[in-house]
Amino acid sequence: MSAPVAVTVPTVDGPMPAHLWVPAGGRGPGLVLLQEIFGVSDYIRDRAGDLAELGYTVLAPEIYWRLDGTVDESREDFMDQAMALVGRLDWDTAVADGVAALRTLRERPETSGPVGVVGFCFGGGLAFSVAAADAPDVLVSYYGSALPNLLGLADQVAAPSIHHFGTDDSYIPLETVLNIREVVGGPEVEFHLHDGAGHAFDNPRPEFHHAEASAAAWQQTTAFLTRRLPVPGGPSAHS
Repeated sequence: MSAPVAVTVPTVDGPMPAHLWVPAGGRGPGLVLLQEIFGVSDYIRDRAGDLAELGYTVLAPEIYWRLDGTVDESREDFMDQAMALVGRLDWDTAVADGVAALRTLRERPETSGPVGVVGFCFGGGLAFSVAAADAPDVLVSYYGSALPNLLGLADQVAAPSIHHFGTDDSYIPLETVLNIREVVGGPEVEFHLHDGAGHAFDNPRPEFHHAEASAAAWQQTTAFLTRRLPVPGGPSAHS
């Protein structure tokens, strides 16, 4: 796998910056990776690399590109910075940018076959909205923070999907998580609850990370992708 390269995504307001990871074979099924509220952070870049190592071509757009400012995660007030930044984001515009990224990835020469969308936290909800607005081949959503307000879109999401939530999420109470499960559930949906995990449990920062939940969710996610978005020449769904 090569290092990520800087690319752009055409939008109605001009080119959106993005980052592209290409698998070792040079081509693969595509995944648009949508950021947490902290932006395309080192963590998001690491997960993009992990997906590329599995054989996927991964595109991570800079959803905050229209906004002034970034999140400095080395500062104690990094969460306040992130909340202030995402508070200035127009949701519908962000969804349109996500759809543009999905369509751009489909057309790139490094992409072969189907294309899906993956999102963490803020990106988990955004990925759900993108799946409702377009037609990705799969949806992977980790603790989508906006999902409680997006359930009216559930009938518009046709892609096979997998959702992850922690049972101790202080941002999305378990009662709300169970309601999400009821609304989005169906034969094409996997829904995993991770005991004792809080919000953003896959993020490696010590205030968020839950090692067992992170490992279990990643194993479930890679198994889901193997079944639903297989890489040619990769492991089979039954291996």
